[in-house]
Amino acid sequence: MNRPSRTRLAAVAGALLLSATAVGSAIAADSSANAPLAKEPALTGSAKMYRHSGDTVHFAFDAHGAGEKAQGTFRFSHRFVQGGGASAEGRIDCLLSGGKVAVATGIVTKTDKPGLKGKRVGFTVSDEGKGRRDRLGYSWAATNDPVGMKEVPKCLSSAPYEIVETGDFQVARWEPQPLPRG
Repeated sequence: MNRPSRTRLAAVAGALLLSATAVGSAIAADSSANAPLAKEPALTGSAKMYRHSGDTVHFAFDAHGAGEKAQGTFRFSHRFVQGGGASAEGRIDCLLSGGKVAVATGIVTKTDKPGLKGKRVGFTVSDEGKGRRDRLGYSWAATNDPVGMKEVPKCLSSAPYEIVETGDFQVARWEPQPLPRG
């Protein structure tokens, strides 16, 4: 196996630094990043996700509150073109937001998928702003099955890689109070 040269590693590190700078600049230019701060994190809205296969995938959130004091609900469903699928709903048990991104977890309270009831699942939403396609990720992204996952910690999920086809999510811009100097 070839080991990467120092020059190649330096080039990759430089490209990553430039990418991070570009992303940071784009976020700063986004109007949602300049919106006033909310009193508490919030994640609301519903959307159908894009699927090349034609499957129908929906997510909906109504969550408010900071950290483990968060309350609210979530719903999701995935119906396959060829038939079958599953749906679930539950109660939010953790929510954090920063800028246009929110991360939430919740416990499934109702589902038609065996083995899913009582499990914690996670979601990450990137609110791209009015007229733009939001993004969403979920804790079972790598396994493609929320039943087979081990315990998901509160407020943990995957990167928001899915693209909204129709609908909209709203993330309240919130930042915790600064820590006292000491």
